[in-house]
Amino acid sequence: MIESLSYSQYSVALIILIVAYTFRGVTGFGSGLIAAPLLALFLPLTFVIPFISILDISASSTHVIHNRQYISWTTITKVIPYAFIGVPTGLFILNSINTEVLVKGLGIFIILFAIYNLVAPTLKKNDSAVWPVFAGFFGSLVGTMFGTGGPFYVIYFHLQKLDKTIFRATNAAVFLIDGLIRATGFTLSGFYTSTVLFNILLALPVMFTAMYLGEHLHTNISQRTFQKAVGVFLIFSGIALLLK
Repeated sequence: MIESLSYSQYSVALIILIVAYTFRGVTGFGSGLIAAPLLALFLPLTFVIPFISILDISASSTHVIHNRQYISWTTITKVIPYAFIGVPTGLFILNSINTEVLVKGLGIFIILFAIYNLVAPTLKKNDSAVWPVFAGFFGSLVGTMFGTGGPFYVIYFHLQKLDKTIFRATNAAVFLIDGLIRATGFTLSGFYTSTVLFNILLALPVMFTAMYLGEHLHTNISQRTFQKAVGVFLIFSGIALLLK
């Protein structure tokens, strides 16, 4: 999705975005988990991350607007302050470490989360003050470095035992606020070149269409089967990045 890409690469990128944001429409999160590692197989990580960031902000905005009455602002205010520490830390690492090392790091992170997804441990309600710090800092840190810090927020929300509707709305609101902080950092660091912005404009209609399809997609597949399938898919994505 940069100027040197072939038509076949554009086609593959299009398919990746459709799959990622259809999944986002169904579950309310996870677009970065799918899109970032797959796009990073043939695009620079410094392009992929700010690119995905704006798409995720746009996706979260629509969900927040339609479900704002279900957002748990008390939960959000506990985690967001730590994003202001995680984002600059992530930007420093992104600018300091070799891109190939970061790609391998993304692969390892994806595999670890996939294993967690497959095991699906039962989480009991936990109100410890440590978890908001953990989720806010590492969610924004990993999101800035790899474009996919959502799992940390998701784990924290599961520990809070939020109702499904509140969970999805609160998730979207956190992703939106965290994404805006990251986008500000990317802007100040010069990541949003004319090429990145042009491709974002091309991708937005695809993202909105896929989100719409996902939100209206009805399936008989159980949540656990769906979760296992995603876990296996992510393991292969992570391995592909490690072998890149």
